[in-house]
Amino acid sequence: MPITRQDREILRLAVPAFGALVAEPLFLLADYAIVGHGLGTTAVGALGVAGTVLATMVNLCVFLAYGTTATVARQSGAGNHGQAMRGGVDGIWLALAIGVALVALCWPAAPAIVGMFGAPPGQTEEAVTYLRISLLGAPSMLVVLAGTGVLRGLQDTATPLVVAVGSFALNAALNAWFVLGMDWGIAGSAWGTVLAQTLGAVVYVTVVVRGARRLGTRLLPDLAGVRQAGTAGVALLIRTVCLRIVLIVATVVATRMGEAELAAYAIATQVWTLLALALDAIAIAGQAITGRTLGAGDAEATKEATRRMVRWGVWSGVVLAVLVLAARPLLPGLFDADPQVTEQLLAVLWPVALLQPLCGVVFVLDGVLIGAGDQRYLAWAGVWTTLAYLPAAFLTADFGIVALWCALGLWMFARLITLVRRAAGTAWLVTGA
Repeated sequence: MPITRQDREILRLAVPAFGALVAEPLFLLADYAIVGHGLGTTAVGALGVAGTVLATMVNLCVFLAYGTTATVARQSGAGNHGQAMRGGVDGIWLALAIGVALVALCWPAAPAIVGMFGAPPGQTEEAVTYLRISLLGAPSMLVVLAGTGVLRGLQDTATPLVVAVGSFALNAALNAWFVLGMDWGIAGSAWGTVLAQTLGAVVYVTVVVRGARRLGTRLLPDLAGVRQAGTAGVALLIRTVCLRIVLIVATVVATRMGEAELAAYAIATQVWTLLALALDAIAIAGQAITGRTLGAGDAEATKEATRRMVRWGVWSGVVLAVLVLAARPLLPGLFDADPQVTEQLLAVLWPVALLQPLCGVVFVLDGVLIGAGDQRYLAWAGVWTTLAYLPAAFLTADFGIVALWCALGLWMFARLITLVRRAAGTAWLVTGA
């Protein structure tokens, strides 16, 4: 496949996006290492519980990035640069409002939220401490999501990469200082995260404020714009909730199968997540390019870019599949898996690998339709594909981990059908601002 100008643009956006996506999980591993080294097993467990709660909040609010990307890219493509920045400012105000609401709701409820995990008293107490301090960074965390969406919409994925690497490097350094140097315990890890998130939010706000002043855009919130951003976000929230339900149900089913199956599923899920981040980078490029070309009124350019990105998704999936199969004999050793887990893991890595080309198409088309502002269709498609998956998932409880992963494959295939069917039509090709 010869490299075209469109391919170079896709790579220009996708490569830095991939770096930003993988920066967070890599630096989170550093957090676990610091806490484990300095505080021990109890603190690591507490960090795992509180971290799960915080990760769920971030995943549910990812619409702040995706929705803002689509809005800003469309207005920018239409030449309405002031309106593009207006959409970015409104997205940041919405993120700030949601962040403050999360603090107000979750701070008093922290003991009850942590208690749902059934951890021992010592871990529960430390998890509550970590969660309550980390909640103070929730507004900054969500502002970072919205700010990332603004820059992606402006076709800039390099700055988010720099901010992500800088923030998470600072997070690791502060955690080491507070936990190991100042002996603040798990609270030190939480404060390090809050300060790093706040600095990242300050960078994004500074960039957006400068852009708004240059274009003469008001910085005060426009209630109609904030309300519109929230309305568009509801559909993306439904889509995200459906994704989370699928993963939660899979974990529940794997838990019922036995310890070896659960361990193999957990490891395979980590591999799957890393692969998804690689493919999601192309989807992010799809969001930015689709929004811009449709805003410019060029439906043909949108369709051609979509075809090129689908090809990139397929071939990226093929490469990832080959890499997984090549690394398959080595992966159990990396996780120090016992013989039973190794047997299960080696079996389940086959469907994990073979599904990657299909995942490449699904992720790309998902990003394209998000960029087109087709969130309502994605929400309904998410509901129907989840309903198709649930019976298959529960039926696999007696058939093992490979069958469970085949159910996940059925879910991905159902998503493929809904996305290809939509992309083949013209209803999503709405041009102009």
